Amino acid sequence: MILWVTLVSPDYHKNLDFIHQEINVLELVQAGGWLMYPILLCSIIAAGIIAERLWTLQTKKVIPEKLMTGIWNLLQKKQLTEKNIIEIEQGSPLGRVLAAGLINRHLSRDLVRESIEETGRFVTHELEKFLNTLGTISTITPLLGLLGTVIGMIKVFTAITTVGVGDPTILAGGISEALITTATGLSVAIPSLIFYRYLKRKIDELVVGMEQEAMKLVEVLHGDRNMAKAKKGA
Repeated sequence: MILWVTLVSPDYHKNLDFIHQEINVLELVQAGGWLMYPILLCSIIAAGIIAERLWTLQTKKVIPEKLMTGIWNLLQKKQLTEKNIIEIEQGSPLGRVLAAGLINRHLSRDLVRESIEETGRFVTHELEKFLNTLGTISTITPLLGLLGTVIGMIKVFTAITTVGVGDPTILAGGISEALITTATGLSVAIPSLIFYRYLKRKIDELVVGMEQEAMKLVEVLHGDRNMAKAKKGA
């Protein structure tokens, strides 16, 4: 990475500044002590979870806009086959919920609703995948930072009892370790908590949307209203 920047950039002094900053980051990690490594590992895991969930929980992927209309057209033309149901089920989380109702469409209204609710609980669980891990990271990283603070202060007081307060460099090492781990832990915990709350809210909204679509399907299957009324009630 350093060699690439040196070759691309014509400004030699900027390259030196870049190298100096890179070294400072490594020194910062080393100065924070061994607790920096689990905190950094937590940050990598949190970033991966956030990116994956943001991609997976897109509304268009979870609740396709024209899915219910397509199902209604197949029902009206009496062209709904087992192959169609499998395609609907595999297409999206909403499709899995609606497919449960379509499979049992010849049963009573209560049994259809029960099958939809059972599948819906499983789909909701899948949507919440990895969120507990993200929430745990937002909780433990400040504690890891606090632990680093305690360890750093222990080193400070140990140095004072051993060599006294005459050598400030020895004291500075423990103090810097205490402050660095705390700051790093908080810098990981704060965005993790923000995205955890955001994703939880996003899932709640998606679940409500799927419930609305599922109720439309139940009412259409049992002749309580036609598709035009279902759209108007959306």
